[in-house]
Amino acid sequence: MDYKKTNAVVTTITRDPNKFDSPTGNIYESVIICTRRANQISVEMKQELNSKLEEFASFNDNLEEVFENREQIEISKFYEKLPKPTLIALSEFEEGKVYYRNPDKEPRTKK
Repeated sequence: MDYKKTNAVVTTITRDPNKFDSPTGNIYESVIICTRRANQISVEMKQELNSKLEEFASFNDNLEEVFENREQIEISKFYEKLPKPTLIALSEFEEGKVYYRNPDKEPRTKK
């Protein structure tokens, strides 16, 4: 997913608990759904950042050759300015973009 184009807010805002738990009927279930989605987003963003920073990795063991790479710094700054994974997950949940299911609530079929 392209997190650069997300419309999530960068700062924390107060949310109405009655609206927040309306999709599931349980506020704790809504929080768990957002938590798990935020973990997924965090892992994806970390992998993407690491793959971009690997291009600049030098495998020299010489400590004297440490230098700053402007492109590497710009990439890091860009990812620092993105909304946090929790805020992105909350935004997706409120917009109904998160798929979730609870197997305990689904009817069981008899074999």
